[in-house]
Amino acid sequence: MKTRANGQDDEQHRLAVLIDADNAQPIVIEALLAEVARYGVASVKRIYGDFTSNQQTQWKKVLLKHSIQPMQQFAYTSGKNATDSSLIIDAMDLLYTGRFQGFCLVSSDSDFTRLAQRLRESGMTVYGFGEKKTPDPFVQACDKFLYTEVLRSEASVEPIVPMPAVKPEAETSAVAAAPGALVATPNPQTPAKPPFDVIRQAIEDASDDEGWARLAAVGAYINKIRSDFDPRLYGKKKLSDLLRQYPKRYGLQDRGTPGHAKVLYVRALD
Repeated sequence: MKTRANGQDDEQHRLAVLIDADNAQPIVIEALLAEVARYGVASVKRIYGDFTSNQQTQWKKVLLKHSIQPMQQFAYTSGKNATDSSLIIDAMDLLYTGRFQGFCLVSSDSDFTRLAQRLRESGMTVYGFGEKKTPDPFVQACDKFLYTEVLRSEASVEPIVPMPAVKPEAETSAVAAAPGALVATPNPQTPAKPPFDVIRQAIEDASDDEGWARLAAVGAYINKIRSDFDPRLYGKKKLSDLLRQYPKRYGLQDRGTPGHAKVLYVRALD
């Protein structure tokens, strides 16, 4: 029986994966489902859209392969998104069954912000998946949000900078200076910088008297306050790899006893 990082069994952590076909890309679905498997078992996989439309042709090719149930939703009225309503209704129906511990909402649409909030109010863990254009309110409404660009071929994709909330032009410098702010770099060739202030605060919050903190606790703290934090946004697969990239800022240390798995600790140096 596989055990997840938080000590719960995968078999006991059932997830409902709900995909908005109008605001998701079929090219990432295989990697997305592999990512979902890290958090639990996808007991339900449904996708919502008008599959009579030519725009959904690509989705038809991957549904059978990945056992995703299409939920046909006709566009009854021009300009109205019936797909969103159908997904939201199904999400609430699934919530009331009491059979799930979490939901995966796959969309870049801010219309699902309130749904994410409502699911969390009921004790559900909400994982969001969307493109970097996803509005910040939806991103922050999720427990964990992953930008689907990192699921594409990493060899051909530059480190991704999450899209910040829309701010007046005059506030740009203030946003850049805000603790933990993730903002676009002016030079697209310049790698994104991680939120150093947030990382420092996480280390301080979890550290012992000597300033050392378990890396797992640091990562958990960061995800609580920045749901969209992901080392892959900065070109690294793991948080430890990201911190090792800055040896003047962070010190890392493996601890453990013979016969037991090592535990990685980190402390701020600057």
